[in-house]
Amino acid sequence: MPITKEQLDMLPENPGVYIMKDKSGNIIYIGKAKSLKSRVKQYFHSTIHHPPKVRVMVKKIDDIEFILTDTEVEALILECNLIKEHRPKYNVMLKDDKSYPYIKITMNEEYPRIFLTRDLKKDGAKYFGPYTNVSAVRQTIDVIKKLFPIRTCKKKIEYGDKNGRPCLNYHIKQCMAPCQGKVSKNEYNDMIRHISLFLNGKYGELIDKMNQEMVQASKNMNFEKAAVIRDKIESVMQVMERQKIISNDFEDQDVIACAVEDVHVCIQLFFIRNGKLIGTKHFMLEDICQTDIAEVLSSFIKQFYSDAIFIPKYILLQSDISEAEVISKWLTDKRGDKVYIKVPLKGRKKELIELVKKNAQQTLEDFLEKRQWELQRTHGAVRELKQSLSLNNLPTRIEAFDISNIQGTQSVGSMVVFEDGRPVKKDYRRFRIKTVEGTDDFASIAEIIQRRYKNLDKDGKKPDLILIDGGKGQLNAALSALKRLGWTDIDIIGLAEKFDEIYFPDKKEPVILPKKSHGLHLIQRIRDEAHRFAITYHRSLRSKNTVKSILDDVPGVGPKRKKLLIKHFGSLDKIRDASIDELMEVDGINFNVAQNIYLFFHENY
Repeated sequence: MPITKEQLDMLPENPGVYIMKDKSGNIIYIGKAKSLKSRVKQYFHSTIHHPPKVRVMVKKIDDIEFILTDTEVEALILECNLIKEHRPKYNVMLKDDKSYPYIKITMNEEYPRIFLTRDLKKDGAKYFGPYTNVSAVRQTIDVIKKLFPIRTCKKKIEYGDKNGRPCLNYHIKQCMAPCQGKVSKNEYNDMIRHISLFLNGKYGELIDKMNQEMVQASKNMNFEKAAVIRDKIESVMQVMERQKIISNDFEDQDVIACAVEDVHVCIQLFFIRNGKLIGTKHFMLEDICQTDIAEVLSSFIKQFYSDAIFIPKYILLQSDISEAEVISKWLTDKRGDKVYIKVPLKGRKKELIELVKKNAQQTLEDFLEKRQWELQRTHGAVRELKQSLSLNNLPTRIEAFDISNIQGTQSVGSMVVFEDGRPVKKDYRRFRIKTVEGTDDFASIAEIIQRRYKNLDKDGKKPDLILIDGGKGQLNAALSALKRLGWTDIDIIGLAEKFDEIYFPDKKEPVILPKKSHGLHLIQRIRDEAHRFAITYHRSLRSKNTVKSILDDVPGVGPKRKKLLIKHFGSLDKIRDASIDELMEVDGINFNVAQNIYLFFHENY
């Protein structure tokens, strides 16, 4: 039932969160307010001035619940948590809600380690990030490991204890071997402090400290150590030269701007740390129909920083937001130091905003162009196929089949599925050929068609088009199997690989589509995907047999450990390329066994 004036008058004037529901009880919008009564009343007064999206939402409101809080900041925090949990239809939502990668230093361990993680915990460790590029994080960790001989094993190490034998990293001078008591805690912690300076981008301070250590080592006549430090300084300086200085005030800043086109919004971020641009990130929001940009920016900031470990001192925006003061208080509490939300009007910071806006506009244009191209190669291609091939039905769902074998051994079949021109990988199927001996693609195709469609009425969607990888022979074999099952009303075609000729059961001559046809490109992609899927399955069967035979020769690897290795890595190549640390990630593989596997492959292959 509609919200009445009496219900609105009964709302409290306290700060809190309001939850709007439709007549089915679904939460459609969540907001926060300094005064619940004043804010909620605004939705129902003079609705003609609201954007269309808000007017539609107000018509659907059937009930309003509220939660009181002591302060507006508490209301903001609760609002963020509830939006994340319920994802209401009319709230501005970030689709890119995946957790970001961080670099973690385990300060809660006596000899800390460093690695990539997405799991943030209050465990006393140091976290650096978030980063927007996983590959860049891994490269950074690799650089750190080359510069600083930090341990990578997962052993629990305490000072003075000897824990097994030193690993290969120690012998190649990439670990200080704390497991052997070969390094003091003070020396190791000095290295951790250097790594922290490096990750914070404080290269100048790091180089100063390393220069001091190099001079001291020279004074102590330890020229070998001084030379090592000199090489590290050169490496750090090379990293410095690759980074672009974009701000001369050397502050930590996030610069946020957006571009709008119809119902699409692109929000662009530049991450500036210590005056250097360390990364960028963009977010695409859709169906933002006539929503105020200030509201979009405000919603974005609340969602983006709700889980952030690091909050910069300055957040620069292209326009004012009504909640700037309360958001600043919230972020200040999270950071433990004052956070400023600014809208620059002149100078270098204004130029930064314009640069980010320019990037947002370009990103949005690229997105819309790519989206249009994607529609042409998917939905457009499906419609084109129906017209070009005179099909009975629009080929919304296409199922494609292929056979793979080597000289008739271990024959397998594959089925891939495309809907609306896009792969549906959860519907893919693999078949081991059971009734055919030797090389007989015709009989093999007939077998997998029979097996796929014999119970179609019970447990599967009916395809609009069946695509067979092959010419007239394969097509006729598939058609015969379908007729035996009573399926005579499904369009079926064969695609010969040599000239991309399309065969029909009732036509002697093939159909050849223009080389620039989106429909032809679609069935080529589907055929290639079916071929790839079949080949991959065939290789995995051969790889498992190869892995089993080779691993029999590795000391300490029995049937149980072979099974665990195969399950974890999937192929012999991945086991061969794995490091000792990666091998130890497999359940039941300890350091000694991992070292045996590593040495076996690297000494014999």
